[in-house]
Amino acid sequence: MAENATTTLTGGADSPPAQLRAGRPADPADVTNNELEKIADTDQPEGAVSAEGEQTNQTGPNSEEEQSQQDPEHRQAQTELRNLRLMLRQCDRVLLMDFDLLSMPEWPDNYSLAKARRSRDLWLLSALVAATVFLSGLTGFVPAWVAGGGFGVCVIILLLGVPFIRRIYTNKPSYLDLVWQRQRLLSDARKHVAHLEGSDGLVWQCARMAHYNASLRHGRFSDMIRLSEQRVLPRYLTKREHFRLYLIYMLEAERAYNKIQQAFFDGNQAAIDKGWQDVAAAPEART
Repeated sequence: MAENATTTLTGGADSPPAQLRAGRPADPADVTNNELEKIADTDQPEGAVSAEGEQTNQTGPNSEEEQSQQDPEHRQAQTELRNLRLMLRQCDRVLLMDFDLLSMPEWPDNYSLAKARRSRDLWLLSALVAATVFLSGLTGFVPAWVAGGGFGVCVIILLLGVPFIRRIYTNKPSYLDLVWQRQRLLSDARKHVAHLEGSDGLVWQCARMAHYNASLRHGRFSDMIRLSEQRVLPRYLTKREHFRLYLIYMLEAERAYNKIQQAFFDGNQAAIDKGWQDVAAAPEART
């Protein structure tokens, strides 16, 4: 039996020796990814590879150059719009200015005040003379009937000075009315300035807009800017000239504000046209 098994395996004693021929391997080996890439590279035409390389070399430097040129311009536009937006937000109270309150068109002039003062002096003098005549009659220097007449005239003159009786026979304001009118106008203007200044000092903040209006750098505004920075400007405005100076500054600041507003709109539109969405101002959300 052992001999038969040996003969079967060897193919017999007289059979020719077995010969191995090249053919398909029984178990194919695993192909790695690197080998597949090498095969794909060898199969790809050389013209396509060279064309892609040239295109990459051509587009690469151009994109880097455009990126380097756009970055400084982008940062500059972003900084300028941020500064403009800040100035517009800090100085927006300029638009709340009331021209009539600061200009005081109803301010009594000096001629009317002098005329009313002269009428008041005549009224006081006549009342004083009538009272003197009455007192002289008490001491016996003048007759009694003259003293009585002086007393009656003194009472009538004093009654003519009472405001509601005075309005019956004349429409001209008295000296006291003109003085009160001036004080009332000054008080209203001072309250309006305090409202405009707020807690931050509007004049001091508007001094930043001097780049858009050189008139804001004038020396006559220096004291007012300093007081506004100290948050004590309204209490130092005691004369009409002070309020007129404040009004002139507000008008110049309003001109600068309009220029800044136009520059902001132009810069924002330019940023939108260039596709810089992070630079352009986004509309505020409605609440």
